[in-house]
Amino acid sequence: MLDEVDELLEDIGFEPGASVLTYRQAQVLALRERDISQADIADELGTSRANVSSIESSARENLQKARETVAFAEALRAPVRVRVPEGTDLYDVPDLVYEACDEAGVKVDYTAPDLMKAVSDAAGAAVSGRQVSTPLIVGVTSDGMVRVRHQE
Repeated sequence: MLDEVDELLEDIGFEPGASVLTYRQAQVLALRERDISQADIADELGTSRANVSSIESSARENLQKARETVAFAEALRAPVRVRVPEGTDLYDVPDLVYEACDEAGVKVDYTAPDLMKAVSDAAGAAVSGRQVSTPLIVGVTSDGMVRVRHQE
């Protein structure tokens, strides 16, 4: 089991020095993605289930931080940034974004329904029903891609 995972990590070019994950974290995530239980992974690695749980938790936290870092970097480069305040109706977001894009001369490649879905999906729990419950920043890149971040 571990040999297959190590081969997979080598095949996909995993490099611990260039990653936010340690080699052990990558192994555990690869095994968990194959629906291997933490107890079975612990047996394979010669450690406790609690240790495997800790490794998995740290790995997932590191991945979330990496995603947030990428979103931050994309937001810095986005020529259009729209602040969407708490309490905004999701149906009002496309007009806010389209107006800002028009002012900046950026074409956004989303219809209003697609844009609402993209914002809602990316915002997660920050959108409840049609209501924005946590302030958002909607960025639009120069090639028209939409990126959504929670405003802290």
